[in-house]
Amino acid sequence: AVAIYDSETGFTFSQFSAAYSLSASITYRIAVPSSATSNSPFDIVLQVIAPKAVGWVGLAWGGNMVKNPLTVTWANGNTPVISSRWAPGHSMPTAYDDATFKTFKTGTKSNGTHWQFTAKCTGCTSWLGASGNTTLTAQGSNRLAFAYSGTKPSSPSQTTSTISVHDVHNYWSHDFSAGANANFDALVTKNSK
Repeated sequence: AVAIYDSETGFTFSQFSAAYSLSASITYRIAVPSSATSNSPFDIVLQVIAPKAVGWVGLAWGGNMVKNPLTVTWANGNTPVISSRWAPGHSMPTAYDDATFKTFKTGTKSNGTHWQFTAKCTGCTSWLGASGNTTLTAQGSNRLAFAYSGTKPSSPSQTTSTISVHDVHNYWSHDFSAGANANFDALVTKNSK
């Protein structure tokens, strides 16, 4: 992950571009509060940029599909949709209420080739999973995973829509500290208006 400043929202993000083909990728950006302490849950701001040609993209906060928060997103026309999910096994992930998203108007947009959203997540960084209580670290690297499908969800306007099996998935180590923001709360308030 590399640090990038987003002048539109004012956040500094740690950014990773996940290639799903030889010529295309999905960009994941994560911002964290610099005041976050070890072993304590913290909010994050997630920004995803994806080509309009994708069906759906996913982010696994625990670095695999099973028993950790999953953020599944797609475009419904020009509107990005964010679906919070959980998979108890290698089966269709279902709705997950313990991770909630507040989408910002700033940093959420679409053009002829890509769609993008920016949202605050509460509940993405801590969960009770297969290995007990897990909390990510804001001061270092966390193993994340992504998934991609070229097939659109069956009911794209609904966050609970059925999705197809992914065509591509992979893993990476994401340095959250590169996206630390001392003014995190103030930026959340500003972008929430």
